[in-house]
Amino acid sequence: MARAHPIRSLFQQRRQEDFPQTDSPEYQYTEAVLARHKAEGLELAVRVRWFAMGVIAVLLLFLVPFPEVLYYEAILGLLCLNGWLMRRVGKVGQSKLELGLIFFDLFLMTLGMVGPNPLSEQTWPHAMQYRFENFIYFFVLLAGGTLAYSWRTVIAIGTWTAGLWLGALMLSLWLVEPLPGLSEGMIGAFPDQPDMALLLDPNSYRVELRVQEIAVFLIVALSLAVSVRRFNGLLRSNAALERERTNLSRYFSPNVVEALSTNDEPLKKIRNHDIAVLFVDIVGFTEFAAERRPEEVIETLREFHVLMETAVFSHGGTLDKYLGDGLMVTFGTPEPTERDAINALECVHDMMERMDVWNNDRIARGLIPLRVGFGAHYGPAVLADIGANRLEFAVVGNTVNVASRLEALTRGLNARLVISDGMHDEVVSEGGHDCLSGLRRFEDQDIRGVERKLTVWAFERPAEQSIS
Repeated sequence: MARAHPIRSLFQQRRQEDFPQTDSPEYQYTEAVLARHKAEGLELAVRVRWFAMGVIAVLLLFLVPFPEVLYYEAILGLLCLNGWLMRRVGKVGQSKLELGLIFFDLFLMTLGMVGPNPLSEQTWPHAMQYRFENFIYFFVLLAGGTLAYSWRTVIAIGTWTAGLWLGALMLSLWLVEPLPGLSEGMIGAFPDQPDMALLLDPNSYRVELRVQEIAVFLIVALSLAVSVRRFNGLLRSNAALERERTNLSRYFSPNVVEALSTNDEPLKKIRNHDIAVLFVDIVGFTEFAAERRPEEVIETLREFHVLMETAVFSHGGTLDKYLGDGLMVTFGTPEPTERDAINALECVHDMMERMDVWNNDRIARGLIPLRVGFGAHYGPAVLADIGANRLEFAVVGNTVNVASRLEALTRGLNARLVISDGMHDEVVSEGGHDCLSGLRRFEDQDIRGVERKLTVWAFERPAEQSIS
């Protein structure tokens, strides 16, 4: 006898959906992942910004005299505050407010670098503001932007920075008068070396170097944008894989999903080892269903299966198949462990406790309680996937037959649980004596489909749950 469930090869034949419909589950799931990533990225970017601004603030104390340094420290404080605001308003997709805060970042940086310092007592030529190599601090904002923003925003940071820096340079050349005498003094000091005089001229903006700064910054911004775009593509791909994995977990056990997602054809290899097989079935459900509306029947089954599958997954079991009003569970699949029999028996006790709580709730709601039978056996089985395009993971062997028959035997023994002597011995060998409490031995039991009589162990049903 074989029990099997389908395996969808979603991880091997995943469809690429570059432009999903905005109302599709795929789009909504991906957007949720991107939103989570954006929130995490913004949080990290803000923390990196605060750290970087703190380091720069300390560094400026040694580079800029007092009280001039206070002006730049205030600008750093505003940049930290602006980062906090970005974290508050950041979201996936276009946000004019967020873009406005990013632009304000760059504007504030440009103003602090090339604008006059109101606390300065020095009479510097304005061109010297461009000679202090402060442009490198823009790279700090650009690097932080790659942690949270899209590739388009990274390019915007690059182009806005270039525009602001170039615009400030043009305004400086147009509006600011050079200090008299300095340029002439340099020419006089180096009459035979005009290039040296230009290089040292305090009034010179060195436009070619400013253009070089902008060009290098744009190249770096473009490179980082390409990197961010590739990363976002990987993120979307991983989001699709995660969604597919979530969808698989709705149909298959977590351990099977894990095997499918981490290995190529993980179930193709034919295996033959001992496993524990558990059958669960609602006693008298046919009569129960015949007397009730279809909606009530389905709702009851859904509640029952939720309780059972939760217990299965909590104890490392594989939900092999739903069987209408029952289910088949295996322990030790796809890979065996050192406590498969214990896990199976602990799972049964968990199921029985959940059934008791559920039945008490049903009684409180004026509904009749349900009785459930459990049968478990431990023994050899053959495991492999079968089929061509639509694969099924098959568990084949007499162990499956015996477990099913033991569950049916619960009616004749008026028991909630019946396990085989082999299952009992395996639990003992695994050190699970506590799991066997309350079990009673029954010898020479006729099992349909089994030639010889078997010794079984049964957990008797309470009097109020006895089967008449």
